This record gives sequence, structure tokens and C-alpha cells, in this order.
Amino acid sequence: MEPIATAPLPAKRFPYWLRLFEPVPAAAVPLTDPAAIRQSYRKWQRRVLLSTLFGYATFYFVRKNLSVAMPIMEHDLGISKSILGIFISLHGVLYGVSKFANGFFGDRCNARMFMVVGLAASAVMNVLFGLGSAVVTLGVVWMLNGWFQGMGFPPCARLMNHWFTPKEYATKMSLWNISHSLGAGLIVVLCAFVLVPVHWRLCFLVPAAIALVAALCLWFALPDTPPSVGLPEVEGTQTLLPAPESGAEFRAFLMRAVFRNKYIWLVSVINFFVYILRYAVLDWGPTLLHEMKHLSIGNASLMVAAFEAAGVMGALLAGWLTDRLFGGRAMRMCLFYMVLAGVALLLFWKGAGESKLWSTVWLCTAGFFIYGPQSLIGIAAAKLATKRAAATAVGLTGLFGYLSTVLSGWGLGALVQWQGWDAGFLGLLVVAAIGALLTAAAWGAKADGYAR
Repeated sequence: MEPIATAPLPAKRFPYWLRLFEPVPAAAVPLTDPAAIRQSYRKWQRRVLLSTLFGYATFYFVRKNLSVAMPIMEHDLGISKSILGIFISLHGVLYGVSKFANGFFGDRCNARMFMVVGLAASAVMNVLFGLGSAVVTLGVVWMLNGWFQGMGFPPCARLMNHWFTPKEYATKMSLWNISHSLGAGLIVVLCAFVLVPVHWRLCFLVPAAIALVAALCLWFALPDTPPSVGLPEVEGTQTLLPAPESGAEFRAFLMRAVFRNKYIWLVSVINFFVYILRYAVLDWGPTLLHEMKHLSIGNASLMVAAFEAAGVMGALLAGWLTDRLFGGRAMRMCLFYMVLAGVALLLFWKGAGESKLWSTVWLCTAGFFIYGPQSLIGIAAAKLATKRAAATAVGLTGLFGYLSTVLSGWGLGALVQWQGWDAGFLGLLVVAAIGALLTAAAWGAKADGYAR
């Protein structure tokens, strides 16, 4: 009897989120068919966007967990607000220096290796912090954590600039920017409602375990540049990456594109003031709402998470409007956002009283407008420097941004301890006004530096 012919079984399709972790090919075979190139580009662009988005969100799990634990640590370990502010400031300063230094290396190193090592090392620092009690030890460990945290953004900036065209970069980067709010919002909720009720030390040990798993996933998910997987350079940027250049040629380009570019310096200074506003809420939010608005730590943490969620919407709209209305000129969009952020903070301070509803409304409105410039400043710097120096440029803006933690951390903590929260809010409004004036001075910045 002849065997009955059967159709071959279709290949089993795994869910997309599992296909993200298919190993990156060790050797690239250049593609020549245009249809295959377009299909492969779409696949890798989705993979880069999603992997870096969730990977960078995980960096926040092992960075912003301290803000929820601080009120409990203040009571259990007898650490004052000034000392906790010093923790925040030293961590932020070292993070900014690391972001700048690693930006220089990130432009010339494999992005996957860079990001994985930084996340895993930060997880180890959180384990050490969660097991410690001595003030000096905790301070040193948190400073080291700041250094390893600085290895997170440069590889993301490198990948996003290599995989997306300048015309769509503001929109795609604003979408990627929800990683900040996603990570910060999730970790404050996780810590406040799940970990703190058990013990504050779990705020560091559990996120560390999550970060180690995420680092392993990134190792399998991330590629490097398009040529590393057999694809040509992104349209519109091919001529800006000649044959492998020497170290001297690269340094000369950095001087021209970054360090002699007045607008990159200007947006870096603006970032200093934007980050004071952002981290005043992120680092002191639970404490501020607990003491000033008389909310429980749980409700205060939920309100900070809502601040982050509103920031997601603000950043997405800012990126879309930048590409659609201003032709990619990000700093023009920033001006409107900075003015409205200051108005929202004033209304939160003076217009909400102790009303939970209006406090939430105005804090979320402030988050909406603060996160527009927070997202667009990095976008503006990266586009002005082009993809050859994007990580260095955003590293420079990051250096200024995290130097601001001297004021948003120690400075605000000391001011509030001596003069109260009203004095602290008056200082934040002055910061918002200076930031808006500087942003107006950047109105003439070009959309990008590729024309050079």
C-alpha cells in the first residue's frame, strides 16, 4: 500500500516577545535584495526600540528605588534629610560624569556589551546597599551605583541614532523616552505597596534580581549597528560614516561637532535646570507629599507614579509636534513646555492646598510639561552632533543634567530642613523661569547637524 501523502506541518511561530531574544547572528551576511532589506530593517528597528526601551526602564529599578525607601531609612537608621540628600547628590554627580565619559567610549564600542555590563554591575551595587547599614558604606556604594548607571543611556543613544532616520528620530526617540517614566513609575509602586510593607531592604534586593534577569535578556536581544547584521546604513546618514577612522580623526570630529557647537553647550545648560525640576519630584516626591500634603507613603508613591505617567504623554506629544510643526527643531517646542511647567508647579504649590484631587491634577500637569524638554534636549543634542558623536553629545547634556542633583538633592533637602517646603517651591519656580529664558535663547538651533 502506498503511503498517504500529507502536507508538511507549518513552522511553529513563537510569540513576538520571545522572538526578540533570538540570538544576534555572530557574522553578518550583507543583504542585496531591496525587499529583504526593508523587511529586515523593520524587524531590527522594532527589536532595537523595544529592547532598549525596556532595558533602560530596568536601570530605573536599581536607581529610583531609594526615593521610596528614604522615609523608612530615615526612621530605622537615623539618617537625616541632609545626609540622604548628599546620597542623592553624590550619586547624581558621579552618574553625570559617568554618562559623559562613557558617552565618548559609547560612540566607538559595542552597544550590547556596554549596556549589559552597566546594568549587571548596578544590580550588584543594589545588593550591597540592601545588605548594608553603615552610613559611609551606603554612601560609597550608592556613588558607585551612579557610575554604573551612567553606562545605560550612551548605548541607547548610539543604537537609536544608527537605526532611525533624522526625519523620524524625534518621534521614535520620544516613544523610547517612556522608558524613564515606565521604570520610575513601576518601581515606586512596587516598592511602596509590595516591598516596603515587608522590609525596606527588599526595595534594593528584589529590583537587583530583576535587573540581572533583564541584563541576560539584553545580551541575547541587542544588535549593534545595521552593518553588524548585514544591512546598509540608515537613509540620509550614509555619507557621514566613512571608512574606519583613526582616533585622531574621531577626536577632531568631536571637537567640531560637539565641543565647538554653541547650541550643544546651551542645551546642556538648559538640561541642568530641567533636571532640577524633574528630580525634585522623583527624589523628594514621596517625602514632600507625605509631609506637605499629609498623604500616606503609599498614596504619595501612587501620585509620583501618576506624575511619571503624565510625563509619558507629554514626551510623546512633544516629539510628534516637533517633527510635524517645527520640522525637527526640538528647542522651539521646549520653550512652550518650560513656561507651562513653571505655571503647573505654581498651581500645585498655591492652588491645590491639601486637596488630593487638585494636587494630583497639577502635579501630573507639571510632569506632562517637564518631560517634554527632558526628552527633547537629548534628541536635539544627538541630532546636532549626528550619529557619529550622538553618545558623546547626550553624555555632555547628561553631565549637566546630573550635576543638578547637587541642588535637587542636597540643596533642596537642606533648604527644606531649614526653611520648610514653601522655600523649596519658591526655589523651584526660580529654576523654571531661568530654564525658560535659556530655552528662548536656543530658538535658532538647527534641526540637525547632517547638513555639515
